[in-house]
Amino acid sequence: MTDSYEVGTVSADGRFDVARPALDLLVWDAPNIDMTLATVIGARPTAASRPRFDAIAAWFVDGAEDPTAPEPPDVEACVFANVPPQHVTSLQRWVEALRSFGYAVFARPKLQPDDDIDQSMLDHISMRAHSNRLRRLVVFSGDGRNFAEPLEDLARAGTEVVVVAFSEVAGYAISSELLQFIDIEDVPGAFAAPLDRVRLDALPADGAWLRPTKSLRDAANLFAARRSA
Repeated sequence: MTDSYEVGTVSADGRFDVARPALDLLVWDAPNIDMTLATVIGARPTAASRPRFDAIAAWFVDGAEDPTAPEPPDVEACVFANVPPQHVTSLQRWVEALRSFGYAVFARPKLQPDDDIDQSMLDHISMRAHSNRLRRLVVFSGDGRNFAEPLEDLARAGTEVVVVAFSEVAGYAISSELLQFIDIEDVPGAFAAPLDRVRLDALPADGAWLRPTKSLRDAANLFAARRSA
């Protein structure tokens, strides 16, 4: 299980307090969001095309405000990342920037191609659901294979569950009757400039051209190479 940097409220007898503090939790699947961003823009993401974590933090905290509540819920945001050994130096500055924006970071070395952090995310969500009254859970991930069932279980238990991802790859959340879905680009200020994409869920009335992400000649050459292999 993921070691949490903070535990829930504990009573004098060592058990969790019955009056668990309300919590709004954000978890960010860094490998999935980076991969799907590359998919939707058809190119390797750059600093200019990556999400702005300060704007996302402001949006998340604003969503935790509830004028009818006696006091606002606690808020916590966590980024889960795989760290390949060859990228340790370049990722160090990114991790420190996240921490300065108020995010906790769970970093795991990526030693094998299939190393992932999904279970660590689920472990942390489960821990928070037990240590706190999980009022709202915001999950930035398009990975329905690992997250659809546990997130729907939480929604059935009374947690407001919001999936934030790219509409092109988040069918599991869009089609769910229990989960709310928000496209990342609809989060105010999430990107410094509009992404180079055309969303099928937001097409202009007169239609739009979708440019190819690979040249026709390159695609034909790739097919020929596979056929002759």
